[in-house]
Amino acid sequence: MSDVGLLWWRKMLETIRQPVWVISGLTTPLLYLLLFAPLLDRLAGSAAFPRGEVLDVFLPGLLALLAFSSGMGAGWGVIAELQTGVVERLRVTPASRFALLFGGVLRDVVAFLVPATIVVLIAVPFGYDPSVPGVLGLLGLLCLVTATTSAWSSALGLIFRDIGGLAAVVTGLQLPLTLLSGVLLPLSLAPGWLRGLAYADPLYYAVQAARALSDGVVDLSRVGVGVLVIGALTVLTLTWATRCYRRVAP
Repeated sequence: MSDVGLLWWRKMLETIRQPVWVISGLTTPLLYLLLFAPLLDRLAGSAAFPRGEVLDVFLPGLLALLAFSSGMGAGWGVIAELQTGVVERLRVTPASRFALLFGGVLRDVVAFLVPATIVVLIAVPFGYDPSVPGVLGLLGLLCLVTATTSAWSSALGLIFRDIGGLAAVVTGLQLPLTLLSGVLLPLSLAPGWLRGLAYADPLYYAVQAARALSDGVVDLSRVGVGVLVIGALTVLTLTWATRCYRRVAP
């Protein structure tokens, strides 16, 4: 835990010294909130937005999108550290290989939580009416999403060691995974074949659970399955990524 704390703080200092990334992380969800959400007002009261307020459905999906994208850039940082010899220096220390990974993962989780909390507070005056305990559970679940994508991206950075190869894989998977998860529009509006494809997307279960938690509903069909899928995926990804660090930094 000491190693994790030290390496997390090192990553946090890097982020604080480059505040443009913090501002960018907050700007993107606010633009979605201000420029896209109003387009959905005419759907209020439909089967996709039964409670009448589109933000009650749209915002949890937006937060899931933010959580997913917050960890995607981790691999670029790992490649930069490989090329500048930082990983080479760290590997001769007695630091835990899990800590080498998890310090950066925790930084990405914080980078998600701060803008996510601000977006929720801004959305409340515009009609977002969440369950407070549900929002806390929602943010906890989405922190696991960020941890998973951060660890996955970091491991790919260690494997490819090349920005071009990493970018091809990440961008190639990011768009279909986000579209099939229904982050912007509920998949209840989609045809049956598209809903069928969504069941193969782990992010879909996180979005479904996030919307249920936002409404204050805790059920096995959405929240239980979402926690199970994302929790298991987080454990598997962290284990795999730690092994990648052990191979590169024995």
